[in-house]
Amino acid sequence: MSPIAWMIGAGLTSWLAISAVAGNRLNPEALFGMLGPLIGTCLSWLSVERTHRFAPERVMGVMIVGFAIKLMFFALYLAAMLRLMALRTVPFVTVFVAYFIALYAMQALFLRRLTAVQ
Repeated sequence: MSPIAWMIGAGLTSWLAISAVAGNRLNPEALFGMLGPLIGTCLSWLSVERTHRFAPERVMGVMIVGFAIKLMFFALYLAAMLRLMALRTVPFVTVFVAYFIALYAMQALFLRRLTAVQ
């Protein structure tokens, strides 16, 4: 199974579990707290994987540019969710941070596997 499928599967499965346990007390904050990091990790993985396939020596440069893009994306995403969507701050930020850490840890493991010397 591809890393994208693993990240999407882990995100959706855990969100369904959170929704089953907490019900509406954590939604829609849990859903939107999961979506931002999921979008960020999936898009960055696609660019890293594609770059590695065609020009492995350029992966670090792509990751640096991706970092700058993700800084802007997450700043805009957080502002939009908290200001425009008016989500409750504590549940949203808690779920966002948890998914951010978990999904980027998954991506780090996939990157280690991708760049391992065979």
